[in-house]
Amino acid sequence: MAASSPRPLAVITGASSGIGATFARHLAPRYDLLLVARRQDKLYQLAREISPSTGAKIDVLAVDLSTAEGVALVAARLAVETRFELLVNNAGFGTKGLLWETALKPQLAMHQLHVTATLRLCDAALRLLVPKNRGGIINVASVAAFIRGAGSAGYAATKTWMIAFTEGLHLELKVRKSAVVVQALCPGFTYSEFHDVAAIDRDSRAPCPLWLTADAVVARSLADFARGKLYSVPGWRYRLIVFFVTKLPWRWRVALEARRG
Repeated sequence: MAASSPRPLAVITGASSGIGATFARHLAPRYDLLLVARRQDKLYQLAREISPSTGAKIDVLAVDLSTAEGVALVAARLAVETRFELLVNNAGFGTKGLLWETALKPQLAMHQLHVTATLRLCDAALRLLVPKNRGGIINVASVAAFIRGAGSAGYAATKTWMIAFTEGLHLELKVRKSAVVVQALCPGFTYSEFHDVAAIDRDSRAPCPLWLTADAVVARSLADFARGKLYSVPGWRYRLIVFFVTKLPWRWRVALEARRG
């Protein structure tokens, strides 16, 4: 019997919980995994949960991607992974409060994580994927990239940068007629640890019909990725919101955002 071909490798950042862990569960039947996050115990726990039932070989890398050292470690690891085919840039967090009334350090760490880490890891990934002419990158942005609110200026700005950057990469790949796919995943309110870490009360943020499960978000993302879609907005309500908000004149949009804040 011929030996089966080795599986491709997917690298998932922010994999210890929420959307990142759900990506791992969805991808494990088809990919070997490198799980990246700060909490090593959570990564090993997830690996023990999904590896036996899927046959996936799972490695973990416990680093803090809000530091230059952490990003360099992951970029260096990517550079030697010959089976690498998919990067999910999911690591992220939010802050709460008006910019000048809150600590600056978390804001700087958030920009490092959402912007600099995304830039460096996409660069490392594409240097491997473009010569292969296959695979891709999913950058986890947010509906907040399209409609902002008071108390999240920095978060919304980083997510807006992320979708603009992903769109730019998409255009560059098209210029080269590359088969590599990039996606900006833009979920709305999703049940995960995100709001707990940011000390945000879920009940005060949105009515129940607007809350999505991580499973629904990931399923939609991967279905859209398979179709080569640049933007993935899970949930029909959010797709309607994004459609209408992006058609408004900026003065109307800002007035709507002011009422929301």
